[in-house]
Amino acid sequence: MKLMSSLRFFFLASLLFSIHVVGQSDSSKANGWTLQDCIVYAQTHNIQVQQQQLNTDLSRINLRQSQGAVLPNLNATGTHTYQYGRTIDRFTNTFANDRVLSQNFFISSNVTVFTGLQNYNSILQNKYSVEAGKFQVEQTRNDIAMNVASAYLNVLYAEEQLLVAEKQVEQTQQQVNRAQKLVDAGAAARGTLLDLQAQLAQEQVNVVNARNNVFIATLTLTQLMNLDSTQNFRIIRPALNVPSENLVTLSPEQIYQIALSQQPGIRKADLDAKAADKGVAVAYGAYSPTISVQGSLGTGYSGLAKELTGSSLSGADTFGITTGGDFVLIPTFNNTFAVVPFGEQMDNNFNQTFGVQVTVPIFNRFQVSTNVERAKIQRENADLNADLARQQLIKNIQQAWADAQAAFLRMKANEKALEAVSLAFKDAEQRFNAGANNVIDYNNSKTRLAKAESDLIQARYDYIFRLKVLDFYQGKPLTF
Repeated sequence: MKLMSSLRFFFLASLLFSIHVVGQSDSSKANGWTLQDCIVYAQTHNIQVQQQQLNTDLSRINLRQSQGAVLPNLNATGTHTYQYGRTIDRFTNTFANDRVLSQNFFISSNVTVFTGLQNYNSILQNKYSVEAGKFQVEQTRNDIAMNVASAYLNVLYAEEQLLVAEKQVEQTQQQVNRAQKLVDAGAAARGTLLDLQAQLAQEQVNVVNARNNVFIATLTLTQLMNLDSTQNFRIIRPALNVPSENLVTLSPEQIYQIALSQQPGIRKADLDAKAADKGVAVAYGAYSPTISVQGSLGTGYSGLAKELTGSSLSGADTFGITTGGDFVLIPTFNNTFAVVPFGEQMDNNFNQTFGVQVTVPIFNRFQVSTNVERAKIQRENADLNADLARQQLIKNIQQAWADAQAAFLRMKANEKALEAVSLAFKDAEQRFNAGANNVIDYNNSKTRLAKAESDLIQARYDYIFRLKVLDFYQGKPLTF
């Protein structure tokens, strides 16, 4: 399998080239972009990363809200009311038929003492969700790096193919110039020159196609980076340090055990499972009685609240007649009243309340039981996702390990093949120059040489990247 078909591993190439990871100046960009430059820029400007970060921020808000649920609330309320028509004043307990002004002021507080540990488990659940969100951001960054590295490698391969195509043109042009001289001197047939010119024209078309491929690959890379402008954009070609021996020393199982604590996807899946488990505990807590404590302080003012300010005797009224026939008189007074002052009413009407409320759930239309069943299913699904993530991880490691072994053997085979094809081309070139070989055999030999060179380049990239994949799973610093 060619390297380009294994896109899932390409993000690890981002760690191959550690020169100038961050903080490069604009002048360094003018000289070209390293792979790390491209990845850092893409991660900074990628909308998916920003959205995942926002999701993590929402999880933090949910955590703060669940933590605040265990605290008492405190609310202050004030009212200014005009009442019309027949009404009973709440402070004087008297009837009024005209407009009455009343003002109420109170402070109230409520605290939930016990809810079946729902608040406690909600806090733990949200803590796990926050941590899982952080690993999701990291995983998204890795995914972005994978896509950018894949596009970056496409540019490298396109440029390699362009170099090979240009080399082909250069070699054929030399043969065309030589054949032209021989034809002019009458030492060679014109058909040989025409065949070489036709071959040269085809190879020049290949160069044009190769340049177009470089342009398209570069455009794809800059689009993944969300780069505002692609003008004068070019990448820096890294130097390859190709090992001569196979460096894979650990088994897939050993690498897997190391990777379990390194991969953000695994850690996120585990935290999601823990959060789902606490979700079940929260759902079960709804079966428990709820105990809460309330208290308030209040006072108020009423326009009907009046006090006696003066009184004078105005006469007497007949109250009744005794059995002896005497009249019983009762004095009458002229009284004056005034509304009780605001401050005095505040003191007189000051009141305090305190109470404890216990709510025992008896029947809630199956809402609690269905919530419990739903939470159990979510927990089971989260556990399956964690198992699936581990299964996928071991499969990826096994595949990477097998690919690394195969890539090393393929690289060695391509080295031997290039050596043999190079000797064969030299022989064919010498024979062609001596007139002992025709142009078709010469072109075929040259084509095989170009293919062998390209295959070796791909095999070397393949092997190095497979090694870096395994290094990544082991948490090693992946420098080139």
